[in-house]
Amino acid sequence: MVTQWIIAIIMAWGAVALGDVAQAETRELPVEEIASGVFVHIGQTALMTAENEGAIANVGFVIGSDAVAVIDTGGSVREGRALLAAIRARSSKPIRYVINTHAHPDHIFGNAAFQVDDARFVGAKNLSRAIAVRGPHYIEAFRRLMGAELIDEIRLVPPSLVVEDHLSLDLGGRTLTLKAWSTAHSDCDLTVTDDESGTLFAGDLVFLRHIPVMDGSLRGWIADIAALATITAARVVPGHGPVSPWPLALTDERRYLDTLAHDVRGLIKAGKPIAEAAGAAGSERGKWELFDDYNARNATAAFSEMEWE
Repeated sequence: MVTQWIIAIIMAWGAVALGDVAQAETRELPVEEIASGVFVHIGQTALMTAENEGAIANVGFVIGSDAVAVIDTGGSVREGRALLAAIRARSSKPIRYVINTHAHPDHIFGNAAFQVDDARFVGAKNLSRAIAVRGPHYIEAFRRLMGAELIDEIRLVPPSLVVEDHLSLDLGGRTLTLKAWSTAHSDCDLTVTDDESGTLFAGDLVFLRHIPVMDGSLRGWIADIAALATITAARVVPGHGPVSPWPLALTDERRYLDTLAHDVRGLIKAGKPIAEAAGAAGSERGKWELFDDYNARNATAAFSEMEWE
């Protein structure tokens, strides 16, 4: 009798455990329909950690009459699977395109979850090189921060469809217009515009509330903002921050980048060493979240870029 009781308890525990696994496998990433057929998950304004599963960037998808396109896949395969579950809860149409706006981990570490439906991975012309050169370093660095459980299942998936300048993708009665940019936030930035709804997915060319993070060229980014502002759209999905009216959403970022450039040039003109650049653009403290995590790095990189201009 005691033995049967123990067996019953073990079976009950097993059922609970299996239920937890099933629930984890089918967990949906929370998304909002910001326009008809356009869905977005707003990531946390935070650094990537095991606790947030890397879900710090904005990711989304667009549903056409024939197919679905995904724009960025998140900071872990676990987040990618949750995004896939959210898509499947809203459409059974095949995922035809998986578009990466650039190579940073919070945008591409979920790619492995989307190696389904013969999906084509899409990126700017320099994305393959960036993934090959930096991807292994990103994996090793984030293994220390996030743990092997989240990191070891990541697969670096290069694009099979490359955007040299502009490219149109047809989802069936719905066209996405893709544009590759010169070096700005990174060296492989790509934007996606859903022509039907007037929604611009800007990737990390646009930050709101989260301080802009530079991994490319400050001068290039400032120049690209002028061109970005000419894109016809009603709203923008930034790489980080809330969905916002376009092009008004560029106001704060333009001010920050212009301030950074002004302050760094002032240091250089005064003959100050690069070590003092970390304090540049200090007047922007209090206007951005994660300012102390990224501003010093931005200023130092800007000093190196502008020192010999």
